[in-house]
Amino acid sequence: MPEIYGAYADYLPLVMQEMVTKIQDKSHTVKTQTGFKLYEHLLYRIKSPESMMEKCQRKGLPQTPQSALKAIRDAIGIRVVCGFVDDIYQTVAFLRQLPDVTIVQEKDYITKAKPNGYRSYHLILEVKTPYPDCLGQAQGTYFIEVQLRTLAMDSWASLEHQMKYKHHISNAELITEELKRCSDELASCDLTMQTIRQLIAENKD
Repeated sequence: MPEIYGAYADYLPLVMQEMVTKIQDKSHTVKTQTGFKLYEHLLYRIKSPESMMEKCQRKGLPQTPQSALKAIRDAIGIRVVCGFVDDIYQTVAFLRQLPDVTIVQEKDYITKAKPNGYRSYHLILEVKTPYPDCLGQAQGTYFIEVQLRTLAMDSWASLEHQMKYKHHISNAELITEELKRCSDELASCDLTMQTIRQLIAENKD
């Protein structure tokens, strides 16, 4: 079967790396100005053709570049894992003001967590590029999914993900309740850590 990204596969890592570099440069600037880096971990990937084909099939979409790059918007994924909640919102503000970048979807699961306790900030960015896209535009647009979390949120999401894909798990209801309680405790801890950092910043010479 032909590559689902078609002739546009080569552009995906270029679009991704350009956005990654912008985030890295912003973090360096913030570190120089404040002494605090903007994130702890920056993870990024191109969804594999196999995963994208499976997702198209699951959604009832034809397995074409237009489905993979326009109907589905997570061919490029970036996760920003921050030390503090304020860094998430600072990064979102930075992304919002970038030229040639439009936020087409935004979900704040930090101020309003999902019922199971999941917390994260999700963005879908539409980025204007110098590269052609599958709609025939010489200077086309590509989508990037961005997830922003604190270290605590990321650890919780990893544990919850393991449970979700563990079949025939015993005590599932109890584990779900404990995960929700843990999420609330971690959120409280995140706020306390934020307050401590603010106090340290106020006492800098």
